[in-house]
Amino acid sequence: MNEDMNMQQSQQLPDLEEQEIDLMEMVLKVWAERKWVIKMCCIGIVVGLIVAFSIPREYSTSVTLAPESAGKSGGGMSSLAAMVGINLSSGTSSDALSPDLYPDIVSSTPFLIDLFDVRVKDKKEHIDTTLYAYILDYQRVPWWSAVISAPMKALGWTLSLFREKEATDGEVQLDPFCLTLEEASVAKALSKRIGVAVDKKTGVTTISVMMQDPLISASVTDTVMHNLQRYITDYRTNKARHDLAFAEKLYQESKVNYEAAQGKYASFVDANKNIVQLSFRVEQERLQNEVNLAYQNYSQMSQQLQLAKAKVQEITPVYTVVQPASVPLRPAKPSKVMVLISFVFLAFAACAGWILFGRDFWANLKSQLNGE
Repeated sequence: MNEDMNMQQSQQLPDLEEQEIDLMEMVLKVWAERKWVIKMCCIGIVVGLIVAFSIPREYSTSVTLAPESAGKSGGGMSSLAAMVGINLSSGTSSDALSPDLYPDIVSSTPFLIDLFDVRVKDKKEHIDTTLYAYILDYQRVPWWSAVISAPMKALGWTLSLFREKEATDGEVQLDPFCLTLEEASVAKALSKRIGVAVDKKTGVTTISVMMQDPLISASVTDTVMHNLQRYITDYRTNKARHDLAFAEKLYQESKVNYEAAQGKYASFVDANKNIVQLSFRVEQERLQNEVNLAYQNYSQMSQQLQLAKAKVQEITPVYTVVQPASVPLRPAKPSKVMVLISFVFLAFAACAGWILFGRDFWANLKSQLNGE
């Protein structure tokens, strides 16, 4: 056994020495061409600077929301309702939206379309338009993207000459069920710029918006936050608001019936003041009972209306804005340093690959072609 182990170790040592020799040869081979490598890296620096300064700056704004705890909801209102034998807390959280659905809500077509008419202004006060027009007409792109898309834009402009122009005065009524190609592209571009992240443990929601102007980024973030809050509130209070509307209808009907019964009773008594017949007393008692019943119904409907109002307030979610929207001072991207380092690394890697492998491969290929 010892002899076998010694033989294996003696075989591994030459392999390691050969690898070290190969690595040293590769390093020396690249070092011999260092002047050319340095020139190519300098060219990489120039190209990296051009690319870094050609990419438009993007500004990111984030807001953080802490939702109301489900176990703490309904302290005062539930106590008042419990005094009259009604439990408002039952079922208030069963219809609540899961925070995991918030990203899907924000990226949905109806939600994005609601943002189209939001007015935005840039920090330099050069832009004052809708968010739809800003995404469509005011987005800066790198020069190479403009060059690549120029033929398609020219084709689209040519085709637009043969189409009938539609009136664009006033706000355009959009149909989420049937969007045009332009509207769908704007909605898709806007969706890519809005992000929602939810912490499953704490329920804290972070909304971030990326725009090419810091002021527009902050204003759109604030709008998205309020729209999401309104959407969640409308969803959670939908049934309670319908119940409130129905309670208001019953309350008004009971009030009208009570006033009508009072009017009938008063008119009958005024018309028969000096009559002492038994039939009069029976009719008077009947009308009095109708008034009492109408009043009882009216009183009950009044209580139900107040409780319906309390329930709407009870289940309305409350969000605490932990981190409000603020105008960012520095762009989130691009990172010019990282772009520069990437291009320098690519230039060095390309030079080293050519020196070590590409040059020999090209020479062999040429000799084979010449030999044939």
